[in-house]
Amino acid sequence: MNKSLFKIHSWAALFAFIPLLVICITGSILVFKHEIDALLMHDKVRVEPLAERVPLDNLLASVNQEHPEYEVVGWVLFQDIARADMVYVMEKGTSEWSYLLLNGYTNSLLSTPVPHDHYLTDWLLELHYTLLLHDTGLLVTSVFSIVLLLLGITGLILHRKFWKNFFTLRWNSRLVVYFSDLHKMVGIISSPVLIILAFTGAWWNISSYLHELEEHAEGIEHHIMQERLYNDAISLDAITAAAQRSLEGFTPTYLSLPWEPQANITVWGDVPTGNILSSQYSSTVTFDAQSGDKLSSYDVREAGLGAFIVDTYGRLHYGTFAGLFSRILWALLGASPLILAITGVTLWFKRRKQRARAKLKRRQQPKPVLQGS
Repeated sequence: MNKSLFKIHSWAALFAFIPLLVICITGSILVFKHEIDALLMHDKVRVEPLAERVPLDNLLASVNQEHPEYEVVGWVLFQDIARADMVYVMEKGTSEWSYLLLNGYTNSLLSTPVPHDHYLTDWLLELHYTLLLHDTGLLVTSVFSIVLLLLGITGLILHRKFWKNFFTLRWNSRLVVYFSDLHKMVGIISSPVLIILAFTGAWWNISSYLHELEEHAEGIEHHIMQERLYNDAISLDAITAAAQRSLEGFTPTYLSLPWEPQANITVWGDVPTGNILSSQYSSTVTFDAQSGDKLSSYDVREAGLGAFIVDTYGRLHYGTFAGLFSRILWALLGASPLILAITGVTLWFKRRKQRARAKLKRRQQPKPVLQGS
């Protein structure tokens, strides 16, 4: 079994190591996406908090007035009060989403609408998520995520008795021996995290790809935004206040406005669960887009175990569950395939040469002469 697993592990790594390097290294960088954004464009993503925010209705009116050629379809309300609001918009006559940044305390626009891959870290996110292949990339990266999952599992099985020589690094030995020790050590340390990253990433990408297939089966195109799809008389402030009254401890974090016909207004948010893995988008309250009446609510605290587990994927994937410590750990271990690729490929070539030399030596050995009776 070990011999078969080793072959699977080796060939899977050789097949996928370049795409996996791209996915894992960009993922490690993106753990600190906001910090990089703040360094490169501080005036766009960071704001000075004041005593009160401008009402959402006033902010929405400003966006509509400044950019009448766009319709607002989403609004991110970050829990970090010093972050600028991110407002998703669709240009009329298109099905494309863009976003702009806005100061919720001064009602001032900090950027014009830009595509989702406009800034450096947005481009890195698109590279990480789809390898720049758009919807097809969701399926491609899903395949490589499954390969990474396979590598993590087979590696753990192959070295299931790792504790015997876990801290052994034979520094003074030949390069192949040192690389073998380093590969095993780094692999064992990083495998649990890589398995988590691979599984959650594959889950999201496969889910997104299947959603695209379902929504746009039989050639159905994305909706072209032509006009506002919700009643102007609806107050976003009233909607968010009603959502907070609906669920105990509910903190709004994202407003979803209709981007296609029959869609409604949904307020996503965080609720206290006592679970550090619970996401900031764990619960929802939905309202009718024309009347503003409440239609339904979803409280993760009342959901089944399966839904509760899926909700943890966000913090597990991004490593945000234990603050800066877990983010640094996730960034370091997420980039470990760089070391694993260098050591693994080197070992593969060394072993390939050794097998070739051994095969040649066997061929050169004189064959025994059979003596007649």
